Amino acid sequence: MSGRHALITGAASGIGLATAQALAALGARLTLLDVNAEAGARAAQSIAAESGVDVDFETLDLSDLAAVRSFCTQRPPAQVDVLVNNAGILPPLRRMTTAQGHELAFAISVFGHFALTAGLWPRLEQQPAARVVWVSSLVHRQARIDLDDLHSANHYEAQRAYNQAKLASLMLALECDARARAAGSRVTSLAAHPGVAKTGIGHSREGQPRRGLHDHLTDIAFHSVMRLLGRPPEIAARPIVQAAADATLPGGSLFGPGGPGEMLGRLRLLQPAARARDPQARQRLWEACERATAIPWERSPTDQQERGDTRHD
Repeated sequence: MSGRHALITGAASGIGLATAQALAALGARLTLLDVNAEAGARAAQSIAAESGVDVDFETLDLSDLAAVRSFCTQRPPAQVDVLVNNAGILPPLRRMTTAQGHELAFAISVFGHFALTAGLWPRLEQQPAARVVWVSSLVHRQARIDLDDLHSANHYEAQRAYNQAKLASLMLALECDARARAAGSRVTSLAAHPGVAKTGIGHSREGQPRRGLHDHLTDIAFHSVMRLLGRPPEIAARPIVQAAADATLPGGSLFGPGGPGEMLGRLRLLQPAARARDPQARQRLWEACERATAIPWERSPTDQQERGDTRHD
């Protein structure tokens, strides 16, 4: 990846950090994005010292659409060959919303990444073989998406909110690639999932009150899976790294571990769940993201650039 520039969200820790370290080892220059300024700056310094490549860090809260727009218009890298939409959280036990009224996990994983990809699309288009990797999860297979209640306002349950966000990320990956292909774009969009990764994602629930049996059972199930099946971030990140670096992986695909339950095993192309492949549902989700972010990608991501319309308001 020498000569290529990769931008990674949620890169201060966990899978994002492991992805950044691996891409730097392959020679890529990096821009790390994370809401944690201290950890992000420390990660950038460490990766640069270990790999010898140029590593920049920018603080960015993906749940704040105004901040995403500001980054894309005022501080974008001059060159973007690879965008890894990795950032996400384990949703809090009690529903939390952003300033725009969006459910927090969906705002970060879906609306934030949609806005970031749209804002950086002209720079991706300038490169001969740019790639956008959307990080999904094996839980997309159990997920249901409520296109009339993406904010989980009518029925909030933390695991359901997480599943819905990961399914939506996969749907956007497939829809983005389909629209790009229809417009003749050279940018490739695909998804990857890590299986079960042992990271600090559960730390987002520290200090939250547990109310009733359901919350305690949720905790037990989560920590049991992490303890028994979780793999270190550097192992779990491999599907994402390969999706970012391997030009032979096709657009509109899902890449991840192919073992039992897709929790681990040899990496391979996977068949996304039928819900993720539903073209009507994907179109409705895309339109919902346009409304939420005020970014009109009407027919394909490239239409915005071709019309000379790069406004975010």
